[in-house]
Amino acid sequence: MALVDVIVFLVFVVAVISFGVIKSRHEGDSESYFLAGRGLAWWLIGFSLIAANISAEQFVGMSGAAAKGHVGLAIASYEWIAAITLVAVAFFFLPKFLRSGIYTIPEYLEYRYDHVARTIMSLLMVVTLICVNITTVIFLGAKALEPLFEGQTLFGLKLDIQVLSWIVGIAAAAYVAAGGLKACAWTDLFWGSSLILGGAIIMVLTFQALASPEDFEGIDPAAVASAIGVDEQASLGEKFVALKDQRMHMVLPRDNPELPWTALLLGIWIPNFYYWGLNQYIMQRTLGARSLADGQRGVVFAAGLKLIIPFIVCIPGIIAFALFNGQLQENASKKINAKTLAVFEQSKADPTTAGKLFKFNKEFALLYTRQAQEILAFNAAVAGTAPPVGGQLTAANATIVANAAKANPELAVQSELVGYDYDSAFPTLVARLSPTGLKGFVLAALMGAVVSSLAAMLNAASTIFTMDVFREYINREASQRTLVLVGRACVPAAVLAGCVIAPRLARPEYQGAFHFIQEFQGYISPGVLTVFLFGLFVPASPRICGSVGLILCPFIYGALHWFWPELVFLNRMVMTVAALSVVLGLITLVRPLKEPVTLPVQTKISMESSKGAKRWGIIIVLATIALYAIFF
Repeated sequence: MALVDVIVFLVFVVAVISFGVIKSRHEGDSESYFLAGRGLAWWLIGFSLIAANISAEQFVGMSGAAAKGHVGLAIASYEWIAAITLVAVAFFFLPKFLRSGIYTIPEYLEYRYDHVARTIMSLLMVVTLICVNITTVIFLGAKALEPLFEGQTLFGLKLDIQVLSWIVGIAAAAYVAAGGLKACAWTDLFWGSSLILGGAIIMVLTFQALASPEDFEGIDPAAVASAIGVDEQASLGEKFVALKDQRMHMVLPRDNPELPWTALLLGIWIPNFYYWGLNQYIMQRTLGARSLADGQRGVVFAAGLKLIIPFIVCIPGIIAFALFNGQLQENASKKINAKTLAVFEQSKADPTTAGKLFKFNKEFALLYTRQAQEILAFNAAVAGTAPPVGGQLTAANATIVANAAKANPELAVQSELVGYDYDSAFPTLVARLSPTGLKGFVLAALMGAVVSSLAAMLNAASTIFTMDVFREYINREASQRTLVLVGRACVPAAVLAGCVIAPRLARPEYQGAFHFIQEFQGYISPGVLTVFLFGLFVPASPRICGSVGLILCPFIYGALHWFWPELVFLNRMVMTVAALSVVLGLITLVRPLKEPVTLPVQTKISMESSKGAKRWGIIIVLATIALYAIFF
């Protein structure tokens, strides 16, 4: 980066973080530290929700998913379905949670079910936050920074994914440990605004590059036209229409491996309701509302902002592939495939003693057909079979690898070889299109979003551990000061684990970071959602339902994952919820509660609902339906 970009980046980041820490410097008790003293206004809640949500997971992971030819704009369903989900959360979930005065989502389970259910959910959420959420955002934050620091060193260390992961994690840890939720919420106001602005600027630059690729260094107009399938002299409108016909469909065929239309009926709603209604690091913002009306207005405001996210995240990702597919191919060769291919070169001389098998995807086979044929022949020799003649290379190789690994479990299956590094789509746009000065601002906004999301997750993990584990099982008499200190001490421990795991997500078998985070949350999200739905809306469900649902979920989902791996994970979630509902329904029929559980009632904040938020909620739902009709 140029010196101007570095100065802009450092000044903006330091100024915003300092402001947040100053605003939170008087947080001396647990309610102030973990819930911002229950004094957050609606506009602060709305921006905070968006900033906590849209970080590298969207700008890198979702943009990368949109760049895939078989997914495209359909990945925007996670955003547009979220808008409807948020409206439902504002008026069906939030009133019940605020009325009970809870600190954490698992705490509600103790009131509705029992202490065991609260403990199980607390442990599951801490593990998931650290091993899935925090890990993924650290990796994607490092991934976003990698193209901008390529070839550079710091104190003699090459700034690769591993080093950048530690930089991102340590920055977020220092930020949240110093300031708590109020620091997160106040700086989110700046991060949210600048991130949307920065994303919008990149979107405009992306459209300019699509319209006039000859005006940008390193873009071949002929290659762009060929990638889209239009004449080189085609207008911007013609190019966009061609991309819309090819990659901008919200409803995909039933056999789509990522997001078939069947998943839109039920499957996609499960992670959405879990994430926006029952996820501690998101709901912690709304639990800090100064009134129910403020909480509802903030959530509905966030729902409105969700409608614009695909336009600044997904569509630029789609265009990025048309502009820079050669760069994404090169990134895959250098940063993903290089180590595996080096192992292959060392092993191919004697397949029978190599003890290794090599996988590749369809794109690799299309781009490097001769090399794919060579790998297929090698795997066949390892398996002791003749290489197949004709047929589809990828399918034939996958069959040989699967059969050989099953026959001899000692064979080491290497990381899959891929054609493109899709997760580098958005970072490539920033690195290749942003002029001097603007690059520093966009990078600061993206880094702020990463730190903001990490801060939210770290604060949530420390809140759950402190309030649901430490206070309940280790020191019931802990003072407010001790609780805050324990919460701050949890942060570096979570970051340490996340930074150690994060670089592993570069492996192709995880199918991209966005897929990884959605897939592995499935081990808890169907169970959490089912248990809460029974608790909130089935008054007769007995207390044992909480523990049963949470314990069974990982086993049911895991069994489906193991025995039916080709099943799309969203449909796997539906089957898990269905199975759990049957079990909990039968328990309720056999042992119904004689009387509904009486929940605690807090009197600190007003519980009057917002009529204006309801009107805007209806408008947002109708707008979402219209977007699906336009991009059907």
